[in-house]
Amino acid sequence: MELILARWQFGITTVFHFFFVPLTLGLSILVAIMETLYVRRGEETYKKMAQFWGNLFVINFVLGVVTGIVQEFQFGMNWSEYSRFVGDVFGAPLAVEALAAFFLESTFLGLWVFGWDRISKGLHLAAIWLVAFASNLSAFWILVANSFMQEPVGYALRNGRAEMTSFGALLTNPHVLYQYPHTVLAGFVTASFFVMGISAYHLLRSRSGAIAGVQPGAHGQAAAGGPAEGAGLFRRSFRLGMIFGVISTILVVGVGHFQGQHLIRTQPMKMAAAEALWDSADPAPLALVAGIDEKGQRNTFELKVPYLGSLLAYNRPSGKVLGIKELQRQDSAKYGPGQYVPPVTPVFWSFRIMVAAGFLMILLALYALYLSTKGRLEERPRFLKVLLWSIPLPYIANTTGWIMAEMGRQPWIVYGLQRVGEAVSPAVGSGAVLASLVVFTLLYGVLTVVDVYLLMRFARMDAGAAVIGKPAEAGGREVSLWN
Repeated sequence: MELILARWQFGITTVFHFFFVPLTLGLSILVAIMETLYVRRGEETYKKMAQFWGNLFVINFVLGVVTGIVQEFQFGMNWSEYSRFVGDVFGAPLAVEALAAFFLESTFLGLWVFGWDRISKGLHLAAIWLVAFASNLSAFWILVANSFMQEPVGYALRNGRAEMTSFGALLTNPHVLYQYPHTVLAGFVTASFFVMGISAYHLLRSRSGAIAGVQPGAHGQAAAGGPAEGAGLFRRSFRLGMIFGVISTILVVGVGHFQGQHLIRTQPMKMAAAEALWDSADPAPLALVAGIDEKGQRNTFELKVPYLGSLLAYNRPSGKVLGIKELQRQDSAKYGPGQYVPPVTPVFWSFRIMVAAGFLMILLALYALYLSTKGRLEERPRFLKVLLWSIPLPYIANTTGWIMAEMGRQPWIVYGLQRVGEAVSPAVGSGAVLASLVVFTLLYGVLTVVDVYLLMRFARMDAGAAVIGKPAEAGGREVSLWN
């Protein structure tokens, strides 16, 4: 019972935390690009863009930090056996992340937030680029730690523990070389659809007469800038998000394809479960949809494309793809008797939801590029509404991708070294885990509601109506997130 509750607790808190991370990765880069354009061209529109989207970045960053703090506590509480076994390896990249990335990110974010019109343009620009660099560097160190769980390298087993033998091997882990760019690009996709969706909302307001700069801001104060400036700001924001989106959606699918081919070699059971492939096949088909009978180890029905499974695995229409049954026999012979098949149904469907969301976002981004090139974007209000409602798409893809990656590794917490059942703390009773599970779930739920409320509130404001940290004497109304 303790194991089930501990898994639920870690899964729920991680999913909640991962809502905030991808947007931080991508939006930090976009805000830095906007301010770079302002410094190079001297146009106030780009400054207002950086301030507007910077407001939203700060809100998301703060909530992400709060939700991430709980994660590390769980390693020493619910998962103390895991920490005892791999702490020497797993703890090193997390320590470097805190010292070399998080503190850098937090320090220069404070300088950027409160430095508008107080420090030079060049120093202020350097601050946001350091924030963007540190945010994505932070993701690298965390994924170095996670990649060890997926593909252990640079260790030796001594006295019942995994001890690090090569820090360099951790950094060059083949798994992180695929996982890191895939995760960062997913963050870019998230930010691009976030910017396009909110920009589409303001363009719709402009079209209906509620033009940015005319509508009053918070507390009845008029926003800075005229109608043309406000509409132009969100046109430029949309264009930047669109270009960012076209590039990142295509790249994230491409990198994901190569990552899948790597997993065929290193975690074949995960990929077999993702395809619900019970029996080995050469050539292997690809099931688009299937009715999965896990108890009977078969599919009750399936719509499949011949040869496509082998084509995706090996870039050719032939080649043996190992099935779940054969892999179970191999793992039993290698690791001893046991169940080595992950939950097939959630892995299968989470993979398909992720892929479907990814290709849908490619189509939306390309169609937006087409309309923008033809100068007809604002003539398609229905499409603008579709983009507004497509903001959740990357969040769905990110969440289902994480579920597939982590559930597909079961029953291993460290692949091939430690099972999940061996990692849970024996000292924490089910009552304590249940109580903390309820508390964390409620707390994270409240924080998510707060985050969505603040993002929606600030996203609806006209650009320049409220700037976090900007002094009133410089033309902005300084805003505190806490009142």
